[in-house]
Amino acid sequence: MDIAWLQLGLFMLVLLIPLAIGRYFKLGLSRDMAWAVIRMTAQLVLVGLYLQYLFILDNLWVNVAWLLVMLLVGSSAIISKAKLPKKLLYLPVFSGLALGMFPILWLMLVYLLSPEPLYTAQYLIPTAGMLLGNCLSGNIVALQRLFGAFNDRKSEYQGALALGASPSQASLPFVQTAMQQAFAPILASMATMGLVTLPGMMTGQILGGVDPLIAIKYQLVISVAIFVTLSVSVSTTLVLCIRSAITETGRVRISL
Repeated sequence: MDIAWLQLGLFMLVLLIPLAIGRYFKLGLSRDMAWAVIRMTAQLVLVGLYLQYLFILDNLWVNVAWLLVMLLVGSSAIISKAKLPKKLLYLPVFSGLALGMFPILWLMLVYLLSPEPLYTAQYLIPTAGMLLGNCLSGNIVALQRLFGAFNDRKSEYQGALALGASPSQASLPFVQTAMQQAFAPILASMATMGLVTLPGMMTGQILGGVDPLIAIKYQLVISVAIFVTLSVSVSTTLVLCIRSAITETGRVRISL
């Protein structure tokens, strides 16, 4: 069933509720909320129009270029939201996302979905989008917790260095805490999936008329893929950021 544009516009009036809540509690987020909704709407409409063209064109190099754009924008968004300098951390974050996404994406396309050809945009782009989209918040949390710990637990870090630990050894407890907090939301979501939450992909397929058991299989695949991608991207990003942001003498070149 299609949704009329007028219906969609009227439904979006419910956004007045979070705006009202923000104003009541004086959160100072009204402008950010409005801008986020405007950007989301404009970007989704433009991307929807572009994907229509992309699916028809279905060119290998265009599809690969689009994946690259997704990685570049995602990396930029992570660093911006974490309020960290891009110059030092852009390459580590980009590398973490790429290393987390490409192996799992390849495995899904080759082993499970098997489109002909493999680079078919209808499968490649949405699958990559789901993997990347669910990595953003985890990486943001991990980076904030990591560099926040260097400020909050500075004496602990300096004490470890004074006792002869290398910068990577002294920062290991901070990395562990950052990873634990980054993984906590997805672990909670996975543990309650099916009982508390019905994931969007599965719900969308069921609403589209797909057999519930088939929808569940796809949801299991994408949930596992997202978790593995998040695990690899967060761990890789943190390790590379440590190498990039800390000198050989242990001086941290970034502070929140």
